[in-house]
Amino acid sequence: MVTAIILIKTTRSGVNETAKKLLSVKGITEIYSVSGKHDLLAIARVPSNDDVSALVTEKLLEIETIEDTETMLAFKAFSQFDLEAMFSVGM
Repeated sequence: MVTAIILIKTTRSGVNETAKKLLSVKGITEIYSVSGKHDLLAIARVPSNDDVSALVTEKLLEIETIEDTETMLAFKAFSQFDLEAMFSVGM
């Protein structure tokens, strides 16, 4: 399982619309509106790096309100929550 953090800049009025559309993209498990130079932060959990590539270079391109993205791959999770238990259902 590969976890990617995707920072997203949207059109000025596109934050809510973009967030709703992102929720329908297979592999994206969470969306956060954030402060700073990005508008949204998306967490993607997919089986492989190829799936991350397809998500970012194909699926996100279909959402016209997205102006720019920055994608980071997670190496290791450090959490007080049992992330494996939270996301193992159906994956």
